[in-house]
Amino acid sequence: MMFEHDDPILELTDEQSWKLLKNTKHGRLVLTAAGETDIFPINFVARDGRLVLRTAPGTKLAELTINEHVLFEADGIGSGEAWSVVVKGTARVLQTQEEIAAAEALPVETWIPTLKDFYVEVKPTSISGRHFKFGQQPERF
Repeated sequence: MMFEHDDPILELTDEQSWKLLKNTKHGRLVLTAAGETDIFPINFVARDGRLVLRTAPGTKLAELTINEHVLFEADGIGSGEAWSVVVKGTARVLQTQEEIAAAEALPVETWIPTLKDFYVEVKPTSISGRHFKFGQQPERF
């Protein structure tokens, strides 16, 4: 078991949540622009209290430049357990050569063979995580 607890749901500390993110490569980024909300599967790296991802020109890049406020979620499902971490924060495209060089040194891999020339950093304003133990619904009475 990843975490020991008696209750079906354990609220994770920030440290536990970051540890899970550091050992995960895939998540979902939620963006809202012009009254529309979109969700994108992404690959990412969690380092130094931030998330870094790569992207190409398109909807995702356009939306995060319109509205920097984002949500990010990653999760994992195992035998008898699961976890979920949600990050609220702000996103920005990395601009300086120094920032881009630092991002290029991270193991941010692309899923598909397309050019992804833009690096995006998500700085969290909050993080919350939960660990779940699977089981049957208890009797009500």
